[in-house]
Amino acid sequence: MDNLLVAENVSKHFGEFTALNNVSITIPTKSIFGLLGPNGAGKTTLIRIINQITMPDSGRVLFDGKPLSPSDVSLIGYLPEERGLYKSMKVGEQALYLARLKGLSKAQAKERLEYWFKRLDITHWWDKKIQELSKGMAQKVQFVITVLHEPKLLIFDEPFSGFDPVNADLIKNEILKLREDGATILFSTHRMESVEELCDYMALIHKSNKLLDGKVSDIKRAYKSNTFEVGIHPRDEAILLQELNSNFKVGKAHFKSITEDLKLSIQLKPEESANDLLQYLISRGTVNHFVEVIPSVNDIFIKTVTTNA
Repeated sequence: MDNLLVAENVSKHFGEFTALNNVSITIPTKSIFGLLGPNGAGKTTLIRIINQITMPDSGRVLFDGKPLSPSDVSLIGYLPEERGLYKSMKVGEQALYLARLKGLSKAQAKERLEYWFKRLDITHWWDKKIQELSKGMAQKVQFVITVLHEPKLLIFDEPFSGFDPVNADLIKNEILKLREDGATILFSTHRMESVEELCDYMALIHKSNKLLDGKVSDIKRAYKSNTFEVGIHPRDEAILLQELNSNFKVGKAHFKSITEDLKLSIQLKPEESANDLLQYLISRGTVNHFVEVIPSVNDIFIKTVTTNA
């Protein structure tokens, strides 16, 4: 698989403070890569290094197989967490100005702006001033400006901040379409559900160090515990519980159900089969719920960060 961006052993210090400690990440082409971590972990420093706002003290960054260079800035679109539009300028005037700074001709800029403004249903904002818009409305404009020049790498830092659920879903779908159209996306967020929905790969940085890195599905697979939630209406509850407790690690489960079942959490040993467990349960009653417990990205985030506190 081709990789668009590779950071190798990147470190950055500010005086005696270590912002990044020997951090490496690899972002495959045409993927969405989630960069996670608590506040102050080092995410923003890494993003600034990729954008060449600051330079690493050691290590290097490769872009499309070559050392990152100043000319690569034109191939990167960056939506920072702190927005930076000129409040007194009109939306259309400002969008055209910023598009020209990104290297588009006036004709190209107008054509692409018309496409995006129509797509996001914001054409009627063209002559409004930024200060007349809500935070979410202004963020839509900045999203358009970020993607307008069709960069190879898009960096979104908390892109859903300020959006209501409807517009957050709209932008989520646009991000997915951008990947389908060939963009590679670095996505920094505190919203773990967004990582579940969007990201193919992820890395977790904590206290300047990378703790996790890889394909999201592989990481979730590594953290699962072979545990199943079971909802069963047993023929004899006492006998069932006695047999289960003698063979498995059993606890109470808490999930919503429309049936009045005995709700259990059952952990199997690595060599034990889920099919065998299910067949056994069916022989002891009516099984209405049987689901493997897969850890969420949020669960993994909390467990990893607290373990390495």
